[in-house]
Amino acid sequence: MAAELHVELVAADRNVWSGEATLVVARTTSGDIGVMPGHQPLLGVLESGPVTIRTSEGGTVVAAVHGGFISFADNKLSLLAEIAELADEIDTARAERALEAAKAADDSAAERRADVRLRAVAGH
Repeated sequence: MAAELHVELVAADRNVWSGEATLVVARTTSGDIGVMPGHQPLLGVLESGPVTIRTSEGGTVVAAVHGGFISFADNKLSLLAEIAELADEIDTARAERALEAAKAADDSAAERRADVRLRAVAGH
């Protein structure tokens, strides 16, 4: 049996995804990080970006995450996000409209959120 870690991806309003995984890749303020079973304990700040989870069953879960924290200890990885959306939940056309509206309004924060959503869908 392959080594695995338990992952909890939680947003402010709900538990987005939990399960067993072999690898999680996330963007932190220090850069992209990959966490595998047996990784050194860590605590970091999440940047807006896609999170990729390679499940123990061989599947891939991708989520758009907007801010929060990542922690790992004892083969338990917690991603505590301000906002998190699974790629399957993202309406691509709506995200594209939001990106165009944000560009037109010169709203860099909204533009970044829409861009992350579209990157999560593309990485799915």
